[in-house]
Amino acid sequence: MIAMDSPLVLVLGLLGVYVGLGVIVGIMVKSRRTVSAERRRPGVAAGPSALTKFTDSAVGAINRKLRGRDLRLVPADKFEQAGVRFSAGDFLLMCAAGAVAGAVSGFLLGGLGLAVLFALLMPAAMLVWLNLKASRRQGKFADQLPDTLQMLSGSLRAGHSLLRAVDGAADEAESPMGDELRRVVNETRIGKDLIESLLETAGRMKSEDFLWAAQAIETQREVGGNLAEVLENVNDTIRERAQLGRQVRALSAEGRMSAGVLLGLPIIMLILLSLMNPTYPRTFFGSFAGWLLLGVATVQLGVGAFWLSRIIKPKF
Repeated sequence: MIAMDSPLVLVLGLLGVYVGLGVIVGIMVKSRRTVSAERRRPGVAAGPSALTKFTDSAVGAINRKLRGRDLRLVPADKFEQAGVRFSAGDFLLMCAAGAVAGAVSGFLLGGLGLAVLFALLMPAAMLVWLNLKASRRQGKFADQLPDTLQMLSGSLRAGHSLLRAVDGAADEAESPMGDELRRVVNETRIGKDLIESLLETAGRMKSEDFLWAAQAIETQREVGGNLAEVLENVNDTIRERAQLGRQVRALSAEGRMSAGVLLGLPIIMLILLSLMNPTYPRTFFGSFAGWLLLGVATVQLGVGAFWLSRIIKPKF
């Protein structure tokens, strides 16, 4: 049972007050006889709001500052790998907004120390989300590759050209394979070399198997031969490697789960203790020795995360 003097009760009470005030203001301000903007100013399109203008200007300024530069934590091609439609400026602005929201929430829940912790965790969580989204998209791309190579081989045996076969595979395949192949076709139609576009796709999607297929096509173009048969041989090799990869992931699943528990448990316990007994974590956030211990714990978690990532990520 939650005590009445718990910070959680204060947060819930403040949220209830704000929601109630918002409902009252909305009812008082918005009249039932409100005339729509189209009727008040016919023929004039509604412009963007002040918040939208401010956001667009901030994102534009950040993108101009980052032009020609590459962020260390977020490479320029990370957004394309994840399949999201926002730029580096959008992402940095979202991280800043998340940090502010996390700081306010942490301050209301547990004071300055928890505010700093939440302010750091929110951007970190967004980075983890972006990397997970990119990793899942790359994994799905790799799973779709054998069937795509099979379609390409069948189209070539039917007498189609390579570009027509890629175009047909782009229409048949789902995202992300369909999107990437469609991009290859569009780049080729505006004058870019097909092999160069395929190699860039392999680099963008971090797919070694697709790189092999592109190099096989490049080699066949130089020395000649039956491209359909070459793609079938490459496809057989890729399927065997995929089967071996699934076996490796199954054998290392326990290690990955253990690593997630060991890394997430200290942070979750600190948050739960801050909610259940706010006086306990104040020992860490209210003295120099406490901050020193938190720093040592952070360094140890970082070293442990790096060590576990090397253990549970075998190469084959």
